Amino acid sequence: MAEQQNCIRSLSIDELTDLITVQKEPSFRARQIHEWLWQKSASSFEEMSNIPASLRSYLQNNYVFNKIEVDTSQKSSDGTIKSGFKLQDDHLIEGVLIPTTKRMTACVSSQVGCSLSCTFCATGTLDRKRNLEHYEIYDQVVEINDQAQKNFDKPLSNIVYMGMGEPLLNYNNVLESIHFITSPEGLGMSPKRITVSTAGISKMIKKLGDDNVKFNLALSLHAADDAKRNKIMPINESNTLESLIEALNYFYQKTGNRITFEYIAFNNFNDSIEDAKNLASLCKKVPSKVNIIEYNPIDNVDFTKSTESNLDRFTSYLESQKIVAKVRKSRGKDIDAACGQLVNKN
Repeated sequence: MAEQQNCIRSLSIDELTDLITVQKEPSFRARQIHEWLWQKSASSFEEMSNIPASLRSYLQNNYVFNKIEVDTSQKSSDGTIKSGFKLQDDHLIEGVLIPTTKRMTACVSSQVGCSLSCTFCATGTLDRKRNLEHYEIYDQVVEINDQAQKNFDKPLSNIVYMGMGEPLLNYNNVLESIHFITSPEGLGMSPKRITVSTAGISKMIKKLGDDNVKFNLALSLHAADDAKRNKIMPINESNTLESLIEALNYFYQKTGNRITFEYIAFNNFNDSIEDAKNLASLCKKVPSKVNIIEYNPIDNVDFTKSTESNLDRFTSYLESQKIVAKVRKSRGKDIDAACGQLVNKN
C-alpha cells in the first residue's frame, strides 16, 4: 500500500500538473483529476472515467485517497444524526447532522481531541492527538451531506466548525477545507453559509481579518467578565476579553462580518442580571448578536442548565438593551450529539 504521505488529495493543482507532465500526459489531465477529487468527491481512481486507463493504473499504484469512513451512526429522537468517523490512522472523530424544517446543518470537527480543556465541555477532557488534514474536514461535509440527502431528501444548507477541536489552532487546514467546500472547483457552497467557532485566540482572529475571509465567525464566550471566564475557559488567561474585543473589531473592520457570541447559560453561574449587564456592555463594543445556548450535561461536571425563569430574565434584559439575542434549544442530547458533548462515546 502507498505511504501516508502519498495521499493524492494532499497535492495542489500545480503539483498535480507536475505529476502529469512527468507521466508525459497533457496538462489538462491535472484539471480533470482535480475535478474528480474536489467537485465529484471521488473515492477511487476507477471512477475517473475520462482519465486514460494507463494513468489511472499509475495513480492506483502510487497514491491513496485516505478517505474517512463512517464507523458508527446514531439517530436522535429529534432527527439529529451523530456519526463517528474513523481516520486512516484509526483515530476517531465525530460529526453531526442537525436537521430543522428550514436548514440542514453539518457540525464538523477540526482536530482529534482538543487542547483547550474548557471545564464544561466533554471534548475538552480528551487529549489533542493531532490536527485534521483539510481533506478529512472536507470528507465530513461530503458524508454528512449524503446523510441529509438519504434521510431528509435535502442537501446541506449550512456548515458549522463547532465539533471536536479548536479550529484556529488548525488554521491552515481549516481554511484549505473551506476553500474546497466553497470553491466553484469544489463543492460550490456559499461561504456565508459557513460559521467557524473559536474559544478565542486573539492573534488568529486578527489573521482571519488579514486574510479577508468570507465566512462567519462565532466566539464561544460563556462569560462576559474575565474572572468567570478564566474559571471555565483557561484560554482566557492568555486571551483576555479586552484583547478579544480588539481582535474582533479588527476582524469586523477587515471583513464587514458581524460576530456571533455563543453563550451557554449555566444555572447560578453566568445567568444573573449582573451577568446580563456585563454581556450587554460587551456586545455594545463589538458589532454582534448573541446565541444563548441551553447547557447539555456531561459526566463528572457540576454545572446544570439555567432555569426557565433565570433565562427569561436574562434574555429580557438583553432585549431591553437592544441586543439581538436568541435562545437556541439543544438538539441530539439523547445521543450525546449536542453542543459540548462530543467525546467519542456511543
